[in-house]
Amino acid sequence: MLAGCLALLAPHADARQQANIVLVLMDNFGYGEIGVYGGGVMRGAPTPRIDSIAAEGLQLTNFNVEAECTPSRSALMTGRYGIRTRQRPDQAPRGVWYGITKWEVTLAELLSGKGYATGIFGKWHLGDTEGRFPTDQGFDEWIGLPRSSDRAFWPDSNSFQPDSHPSATFTHVMSSVRGEQPVELEVYDRAKRRLIDREITDQAIDFMTRTVASGKPFFAFLPYTQTHEPVDPHPDFYGSTGNGSFADVLAQTDVYIGELLDTVDALGIRDETIFIFTSDNGREGVPRSFGFTGPWRSGMFSPYEGSLRVPFLIRWPGKIPPGRVSNEMVHQMDVFTTLAGFAGADIPADRVIDGVDQSDFFTGKTDQSARESLVIYIGNTLFGAKWRNWKILLREMDSDSYAIREMAYPSVYNLIVDPKEEVPELNYLNDTWVDFPLYQVIEDHELSLASDPGTPDP
Repeated sequence: MLAGCLALLAPHADARQQANIVLVLMDNFGYGEIGVYGGGVMRGAPTPRIDSIAAEGLQLTNFNVEAECTPSRSALMTGRYGIRTRQRPDQAPRGVWYGITKWEVTLAELLSGKGYATGIFGKWHLGDTEGRFPTDQGFDEWIGLPRSSDRAFWPDSNSFQPDSHPSATFTHVMSSVRGEQPVELEVYDRAKRRLIDREITDQAIDFMTRTVASGKPFFAFLPYTQTHEPVDPHPDFYGSTGNGSFADVLAQTDVYIGELLDTVDALGIRDETIFIFTSDNGREGVPRSFGFTGPWRSGMFSPYEGSLRVPFLIRWPGKIPPGRVSNEMVHQMDVFTTLAGFAGADIPADRVIDGVDQSDFFTGKTDQSARESLVIYIGNTLFGAKWRNWKILLREMDSDSYAIREMAYPSVYNLIVDPKEEVPELNYLNDTWVDFPLYQVIEDHELSLASDPGTPDP
């Protein structure tokens, strides 16, 4: 009888070995915003709940992303540089062909194939035409935004001209389930902008609760809309810090993350849940955004560290050792490969995958990252590369005007000696040998582009 009972219970036990995943992605949220990265109280609002993820898991100080929203989200979802997934120079410009193609395999598709329930609650920004919404790309359900938050300005603008262009239309909050056409809900204006992160937090909590009751593992993806402009706090938090809207939103976000963490605990799945907090880009480039990149130079849409380095915290009790801080290099593309590995999913073999498996590094089996280099793009343009603590820029950019300067001789920075990238040749003449590995990174990447089968789309 005992043997029979164990046999009946075995499938359920195996399913419980598949870790749930909560992936929180902030929008244009700088390196220096939360307490464990030097922000929190200094930024006008303590962030104890977000900081607790670091205390209970791994904090990375050299986590790298792409320089703008769409390629960043694409890299996270596909494990491939944005240049492969939607920005090939021989393809149509971004305004016409925006997001990822149907041919790409997303993290949600991989996890769905392993029996996960998959839900996205928040900003997609990877395609807003038929066949390219989240529920066409592996998610079971979605509620949120197809595009960017800056469109929240339009409905309240007295200079908006609705007859300007067929694509210049108000954004609506949208909802869909797999196999059905998305439906448009409320217009996304400034009033809705204040409420949206509260609503998607509630929807994610409901999804997690429903899925645990069903006995399936889940992937809950929360791409929050803050702190992209406009930074409008929820009415419950407006004025709560006395330090302005940005601090109010920081306090609001900490509360929402706390609610997600509390839900994981209340559902009894703490030890079976991977919880990640990160961002798609550094702070907004415009001065009025008030974002903070900590010690790093510039903001998003630049080739500098304030654009490329963002917070990354990951907790998985019993699997990822607590209280660990590392400056080893990791790229957001590695999240795709690593989470797929944790879930036992097979990585696509018919395309170039740029993400590397960081499971041994994350779980403390090694102190070294599986990555030591990456390339830097802005739009379709290759700006440079990083190798270990060194960086080469073939082009520089003015942080105020975004004017690009073509360099007769590339700038080379040692990011340990000169973290603010202020003196390109500082310590460089002693180390001109570094040209060889830096140029090798670029050469290898360009060769890989030539061998990539591309991203065909109907």
